[in-house]
Formats: sequence, C-alpha cells, structure tokens
Amino acid sequence: MATTQEATLSVPDVSCGHCVQMINSTLSALAGVEAVSTDIATKSVQLRYDSNLVSMAQIEATLDDVGYTVAKEPRPMPRRTGKPLRLA
Repeated sequence: MATTQEATLSVPDVSCGHCVQMINSTLSALAGVEAVSTDIATKSVQLRYDSNLVSMAQIEATLDDVGYTVAKEPRPMPRRTGKPLRLA
C-alpha cells in the first residue's frame, strides 16, 4: 500500500530558473517522488512522495549532492505590518 506524504522544504540557495529546473528534474527522477514544485520567491520546494519508496533523508541527500542544502529551521518571514521597530 502506498504511503503518500507531502512536505515543504526550505532551500535557501534557490535563486534562479536554473535552480528550479535542476531541483525539479533531480527530485522527479527519484523512485517514489510523485510531484515537485520549487518556488524562487519563498525559496521552498513542495513535494509529494511515497515514503515506502524514498525517505526524506534520501531526498535531502539528493538535493545536497546537486548543491542545494535543506535548511533545518524555516527562515523567519519579514514583518509586513505594524509600527517600525526603533532599535536605538
């Protein structure tokens, strides 16, 4: 029985169309990866995969092999509302 998982990975080194193409094609080639979507603006990779065929450790190692490290903690989003901070 397939065990489909969904995950969003923070990949801070995503900066251009070439990065998107490299990540999407590399991860799509892994057995068990069903869908991959990489977003430059959020520097994230969303994927759906069968955890019986591929592990998150394998996915992260594959990304690392092609030069994209997965951040273990999400980057804080910049504040867009409220009063400006006065740090003096």
